[in-house]
Amino acid sequence: MVPRYARPEMSALWEPEAKYRIWFEIEAHATEKLGELGVVPDSAAQALWDWWATDPAIDVEAIDAIEAVTKHDVIAFLTWVADNVGDEARFMHQGMTSSDVLDTTLAVQLARSADILLADLDALLAAIRRRAEEHKYTPTIGRSHGIHAEPVTFGLKLAQAYAEFDRCKKRLIAAREEIATCAISGAVGTFANIDPAVEQHVADKLGLTVEPVSTQVIPRDRHAMFFSYLEVFAG
Repeated sequence: MVPRYARPEMSALWEPEAKYRIWFEIEAHATEKLGELGVVPDSAAQALWDWWATDPAIDVEAIDAIEAVTKHDVIAFLTWVADNVGDEARFMHQGMTSSDVLDTTLAVQLARSADILLADLDALLAAIRRRAEEHKYTPTIGRSHGIHAEPVTFGLKLAQAYAEFDRCKKRLIAAREEIATCAISGAVGTFANIDPAVEQHVADKLGLTVEPVSTQVIPRDRHAMFFSYLEVFAG
């Protein structure tokens, strides 16, 4: 993001530190459920959460240095966590594939970004409505075919803007719902090496819904719809 134009709250969602924190939560919640299912020891998730409770700083440079050797971002992150947590960390990522972490994280980031925009829309709608009522009888020139036409009120113009942004809000709510899905289904989405209960558990913990049918990735039509609505909204 361009710092000059991006707000701190939005930028923070897309910083590497925020991304890695979501990665950890996904891995820890998955390990937690795997422990309940008896696939891994219960102590594995406990060790992860105990370390997380210390509010550790995310060492992005250290993770980048490991990735320079492994040539794999998720392996680099898991290695860094293991270096800090210890032997119990070896049970992380059982049955999962990297896209489970990457795509679910993106879903979390996009959903949280939409929440920021929706709060902005509420504030904007309130301001437009207030001004529309204020200028209910303020005369202004109407326009037709690019030239002056019969007079209208400035309040009417603002009411038109209110209606349009209200439609945008409904579209953004729908787009947020569609993008907020979780996929923890393992290699090529077959659940061959991981129980679907793990996916449901992670989805519940992160406020997502389960992706009904995934392959190696969450289907990209969801992202296309989300960004298309953002384009309409911005326009």
